[in-house]
Amino acid sequence: MTHPSRATPPTPPGPVTLVGAELLVASSFAALSGKRVGLVTNQTGLAHGRHLADLLHDAPNVRLAAILAPEHGFRGTVEAGAKVRDGVDPRTRAPVHSLYGATRRPTPAMLAGLDVLVFDIQDIGARFYTYISTMGLAMQAAARARLPFVVLDRPNPLGGTYVSGFVCEPGLTSFVGQYPIPIVHGMTVGELAGMIKAEGWLDGLSGLDLSVIKCQGWSRDARWPATQRAWVPTSPNIPSFEAALVYPGIGIVGETEVNEGRGTPTPFSLVGAPWLDAPRMVTRLAKAGLPGIDFEAVSYTPRSIPNVALRPRFVGQAVTGVRVVVRDVARYTPLEVGMHVLAAVAAEARAKGVAPLISNLAMFHKIAGTKRLHRFVDGGSDGHAMIEAWQGEVRRFSELRSRHLLY
Repeated sequence: MTHPSRATPPTPPGPVTLVGAELLVASSFAALSGKRVGLVTNQTGLAHGRHLADLLHDAPNVRLAAILAPEHGFRGTVEAGAKVRDGVDPRTRAPVHSLYGATRRPTPAMLAGLDVLVFDIQDIGARFYTYISTMGLAMQAAARARLPFVVLDRPNPLGGTYVSGFVCEPGLTSFVGQYPIPIVHGMTVGELAGMIKAEGWLDGLSGLDLSVIKCQGWSRDARWPATQRAWVPTSPNIPSFEAALVYPGIGIVGETEVNEGRGTPTPFSLVGAPWLDAPRMVTRLAKAGLPGIDFEAVSYTPRSIPNVALRPRFVGQAVTGVRVVVRDVARYTPLEVGMHVLAAVAAEARAKGVAPLISNLAMFHKIAGTKRLHRFVDGGSDGHAMIEAWQGEVRRFSELRSRHLLY
């Protein structure tokens, strides 16, 4: 037994990671001095607790000329998939142009009179989370308008070493899969912007004046808790880092005929349906030997939550299923967990005669980035077979991305 006086003390928390926006502010906006700025941002664009739009508005040497808002809107209160409206920000009086409504690409009219386009959004590291697609389209628009494009970098909450999932195939390119990258790519938005340009994944970027203001104090092996930063909900159904951590895997499961926790306080930590045998699922998943996680049998009732989940699947119905309980953030593997849960759901569906398990097959293919995953599900494959299928392409991507890493 270890004597209390000799016990190893807990590791003290490291310094707070500083994001690109905070370093820009510390420089008195040197990179933007004298310029009319267009800002692609949302509610996550904070620097030391204040929104960058407000800081730009108050700065004497720059002019905030326009705000461009992605999916979920400038304030992050619009439900997933719902159109975002144009408007005027009451604090800065800057026009707010929607990039998730009539168009997803900045138009020449939106960029008229600007000197520079700045991107500052906290991403969560999943290919089908649409902010990185918005970034690419904004880069294209900036290149066509001959505007410099500045990325204010932020940490990847999932860290920079974990890379997993199918690489998006060319025939399935969409707004939820705009680049040939794995589902979890392990890159910051700044790194990804450089890779998008250098690899020619989007047309017209060869002449883009791209710059990145890096984070300070972030290392590749750091997941969000190690940054010592408060979490700002990145969208209505990602209210916490825990939701962001489980999202890449359970988000795919949510494309089947189950509820993925939408309509509850813990989206993407739950998987339920009236026909799931919860104890049997827990037993099956426990045998997978997944690190850093427990599964608990649960019953719950999804509710309609305005501006978050208006019509979640099985709204108002009692469902049974499993709760994903993360025990060790550093060891947790979101995609691998997702595949084993998907295989367990598919096994339950076959046992109960539930068909089709995937009603929107086109969207399932886009989210997965491949049609192979559906074939695995239909063929009764286990999670291990699904995971093994992407190992080669992840290795090739990891080699390619190594030349584009900034940290």
